[in-house]
Amino acid sequence: MSESLDAIDLKILDLIQQDAGISVAEIADKVGLSTSPCWRRIKRLEESGIILSRVTRLDRHKMGMGFEVYATVKLSQPSKENLETFEKAVLDWPEIIECAVVSGEEDYFLRIITRDMHSFDKFVRETVLSLGLVSNIQSRIVFSSVKDTTALPLHVISDHED
Repeated sequence: MSESLDAIDLKILDLIQQDAGISVAEIADKVGLSTSPCWRRIKRLEESGIILSRVTRLDRHKMGMGFEVYATVKLSQPSKENLETFEKAVLDWPEIIECAVVSGEEDYFLRIITRDMHSFDKFVRETVLSLGLVSNIQSRIVFSSVKDTTALPLHVISDHED
């Protein structure tokens, strides 16, 4: 880690990742700082790239997007050009909310959100397969989520420093 984080920085980060809308005054109060030094710490964390962005999580079920799939993708020819083409395309497909390059027989692991099975099928057929690069897709439909968070386990940083 290029940036040294102290206990107050970790508390600030934990508060922000739990609630991106929390005010600087509330954060300052909870970490025992006045507002100005707290704001400066947050700015430093943003400028250093530790805080990438602040977002609002939506309830996808209430938004009508209750169909979730984890899929593995294998390219026909995993050449440098094909990998770059696939990865560039994935960035333009909002249905894919996570994409990771993985080891093993498959090339990618995807998390896909759509309205329903028919929307998923249409997305795979008309979008993913239309690239002509994919030799295999294996999908796992999610019945329910036990845990769904974007929060990093910050305690592992402080545990490591002890």
